[in-house]
Amino acid sequence: MKRRHVIFAILLCSLLSICYSCHREAGGSLEQDMYYTNGRDLYVQHCQNCHGEKGEGLADLIPPLTDTTYLKQNRNKLACYIKNGMEGKIVVDGRSFEDKMPAHEEFTNIDLAQLIVFITNAYGNKQGMYSTADAARDLQNCK
Repeated sequence: MKRRHVIFAILLCSLLSICYSCHREAGGSLEQDMYYTNGRDLYVQHCQNCHGEKGEGLADLIPPLTDTTYLKQNRNKLACYIKNGMEGKIVVDGRSFEDKMPAHEEFTNIDLAQLIVFITNAYGNKQGMYSTADAARDLQNCK
């Protein structure tokens, strides 16, 4: 009887370990994974045509999303750029870009958060979670 309990306990622990590892990567969370997946879908639908399938941008017209330095330094502005559009000169990866980025006023805070999680965690970027509260806060500071 004791032997059965020990075997059952070992199997149960093994099963729980497998389930936990499937739902969580190092530094990530299930919520972040869901945001990333939904953000990828938004990116494909609304952003990929200009910024490219791999975030490479378009020559000297559209900036790449692969420059982690620019994205890290401007993470708190991304919601504003996406929601309100953007114009004026920016420098990304040592190159200047001046084309106007269209606004996506229809995006809700959850859309923005999911898209930003994708952009800031894809293409070599690893910036972690960005929540709807982060989007709301950052949108209040748009200039």
